[in-house]
Amino acid sequence: MIKSLFLLFILFVTADSILAQNKVVDKIIAQVGDNIILLSDIENQKLQVIQAGVEVSPLMDCNLLEQIMFEELFVNQAKLDSIIISDEQVDSEMENRIRVIQNKMGSREKLEQFYGKSINDIKDEFRSLIKDKLLAQQMQLSITQDINVTPKEVQTYFNALVADSIPFINMKLSFQQIVNYPQITKEDKLIAFKKISDIRMDIVVNGKLFETQARINSDDFGSAQLGGKISGTKGMMVSQFESTIYKLKVDEISEIIETEFGYHIIKLISRKGDDYVCLHILKRPEFNNASLDKSAMLMDSCYSLLKENKITWDAAVVAFSNELTTKQNHGIISNPYTGEQSWSMEDLNEIDQQIYLLTDIMEKGDITTPNLYTDLFERKQGIRIVRLMARFPQHKANLNDDYALIKAAAENDKKQRALETWLKLKIGNAYVRIDEDYVNCNFRLDWGVNKNN
Repeated sequence: MIKSLFLLFILFVTADSILAQNKVVDKIIAQVGDNIILLSDIENQKLQVIQAGVEVSPLMDCNLLEQIMFEELFVNQAKLDSIIISDEQVDSEMENRIRVIQNKMGSREKLEQFYGKSINDIKDEFRSLIKDKLLAQQMQLSITQDINVTPKEVQTYFNALVADSIPFINMKLSFQQIVNYPQITKEDKLIAFKKISDIRMDIVVNGKLFETQARINSDDFGSAQLGGKISGTKGMMVSQFESTIYKLKVDEISEIIETEFGYHIIKLISRKGDDYVCLHILKRPEFNNASLDKSAMLMDSCYSLLKENKITWDAAVVAFSNELTTKQNHGIISNPYTGEQSWSMEDLNEIDQQIYLLTDIMEKGDITTPNLYTDLFERKQGIRIVRLMARFPQHKANLNDDYALIKAAAENDKKQRALETWLKLKIGNAYVRIDEDYVNCNFRLDWGVNKNN
């Protein structure tokens, strides 16, 4: 587990400690321009590859070294071209990486204990490394951003593929939906407000523990299991929540605030710069039975009109759906993992099990009867009708059914060739030195090396 957590964030344990475990003396193994590459850089990269489940080969060290040298060329050119990576971009990327590890470890405190330093110290130590990686990415983007492919190029690319290399595409499906969420009335909101007012009173006046009340009463089920605990940083939460956080003193409990999710009370535990730890209780307004009955009757009418062909699907979406995201797009449900309109069975099972259970009996154009539906991301309940828009059985990729996929592959191939052309030009103009232990590597490109004797 320790290696897994280490690898999720780039080099969060120093190279010296890793090398000490393996009894290897660190040394310079290459130089590109003014930048040196250490043996520890290769070892760190190798650990990440191994952790990803890739089998170590005799050529791995050489391949990893060349990838690092490529990155150094991109970073050097980015600096020459005055490409700017803002502190906000670095902070955002840093936070994303830290959040992954934090989720694995359970809390920011455990993360800090593991690395023996504060989150701010971790950020400071690896800021330059993250910035260089972002510079390299931005440089590659600037080289390839205007590259696209014509239909003829797509066809040429596909026709040139070796038959055995053409992938099989697993079965995929695409769906549309009409969702009607019951209306939340003023009375519903007042009930939720009264509930959280009573909870706050029990904590502030009656001395009940915030953590206990969060576990029992909070509608934010993720944090409720932790006694309402949230570890975050600026930009993670909605504006009303964050503005309250930064006004509170340590151990102070907020007044009731309202966000798009409902009513909250917050207790600040600690704050260091933009990072904070707080406790939080949420009460969501719940619709009443009358509102649910109204939505159910409305969707029953919609279903009858569709079955009797008295209304088209697109017209029904406009007339009956109040789910804003899909209403603007013919009711099409996009896969949040891929951004595509098609879904694999695995993604369906994880995100929307209700549709997953219906797929075997549905044919293209079929619709479900109205069913109670819970949006797992918004944690909202509504009434939904689902329509199977298309079914794509497992098949070998072809231009008719998978043009978008093949086009993306052809475009990526063209971009990679453009990057390789650029790299060859830059290598010819750069000072490159490679240690004698690596100078005989079978590199993909000719580095014109100066052997280090």
